[in-house]
Amino acid sequence: MNENIPEIDLKAIEEKIVNVIKTIYDPEIPVNIYDLGLIYDVKVTEELEAYVKMSLTAPNCPVAGSLPVSVKQQILQSIPELEFADVEVVWEPQWHKDMITEAGLLQLGLL
Repeated sequence: MNENIPEIDLKAIEEKIVNVIKTIYDPEIPVNIYDLGLIYDVKVTEELEAYVKMSLTAPNCPVAGSLPVSVKQQILQSIPELEFADVEVVWEPQWHKDMITEAGLLQLGLL
């Protein structure tokens, strides 16, 4: 291993992605999509490719076409280390209100 090449902390980049995602809000619910429980998985490969699995509150969500694209663009614009990003919308498990984090529940006044 070449000691002159800095080791890349993939977990730190994943945390950066989560922080970016926490700035993106559902247009109908005043909670960011991470605390809303819409983000199911965030992974970064050694090739500096980010893969995000997310869901929506419902298949007929009005932002179904635009929100995943926005998430991808925000990630790529905010994290220069990344070479590539993919945001996949999944429907399993189906989203439900129990997936909202404590922070999200507080924002909604449900705690």
